[in-house]
Amino acid sequence: MAPRTIEDLIARKPARRRSEVPADVLKALNAGQIESRNLVEWLVIDQVKLLKAILPEIGLDDDRTQKSLLKTARGLREAGVMQRSTGIGAAFFAALNEAEDSAAIYDRMATHPSDVVRIWAAFSDGANPRLTFPQRLKRVRKFAVDANAGVREIAWMCVRSPAPDALIDEVHRLQKWTVDSHPFVRRFAIEVTRPCGVWCAHLKRLKDDPTPMIELLDACNSDEAKYVQDSVANWLNDASKSQPDWVRKTCDRWQSESPTPQTARIVHRALRTLRK
Repeated sequence: MAPRTIEDLIARKPARRRSEVPADVLKALNAGQIESRNLVEWLVIDQVKLLKAILPEIGLDDDRTQKSLLKTARGLREAGVMQRSTGIGAAFFAALNEAEDSAAIYDRMATHPSDVVRIWAAFSDGANPRLTFPQRLKRVRKFAVDANAGVREIAWMCVRSPAPDALIDEVHRLQKWTVDSHPFVRRFAIEVTRPCGVWCAHLKRLKDDPTPMIELLDACNSDEAKYVQDSVANWLNDASKSQPDWVRKTCDRWQSESPTPQTARIVHRALRTLRK
């Protein structure tokens, strides 16, 4: 049988278990030729091998820089996958800070065929302490609308982790995101502000008082996209664990003001913890 082409590998059905990832798929993933299709494939990628493969092609071919990045990656091999990704992203921020053509290198990373490389680019922004909150939002948008679900999940983490207070103090900057024509943008505005969230630190201020986010939530309380509906429902479900009365009142108001199937679906999912 002839070896599969890259086009064949891109069109593959993703593996359900790590042991089921074919050798040619793993090789292409580690070479940065294709992106992962699900969490299973993402977890089997050897980020050291991937890093070694892509550094020359993105323009970071300085020997000292390569050794530094690879040393960081090797040092994180036993860490969790999120720690590896954030650590390598931070190392890229340092490397790009010294590179003469950093903007071009960053653009190659942000548009790379490998979703992991795009994730490193997003985390390099997350590691930049000089970015203002508006700058973070501007730079993260391309990752928020990425076709790969894993990159979209990383996108909101890269804003939430370095700027948790700005999410609340400057929430008005997210208002226009909730009325954007792209459902991924609307979903980002909700997901980035979830009181608890997944794989991230909780926002204690919102667990204590979720009211600063009500305009964002109201804007999406009858969204046509199930992807956005699920995020809104999950937001309220988070809040119900610390502010159950507030969530009940919000759901009651929505059902009165917006008697749509979309709102009904959101409310039903939002109250799942309180029904137990």
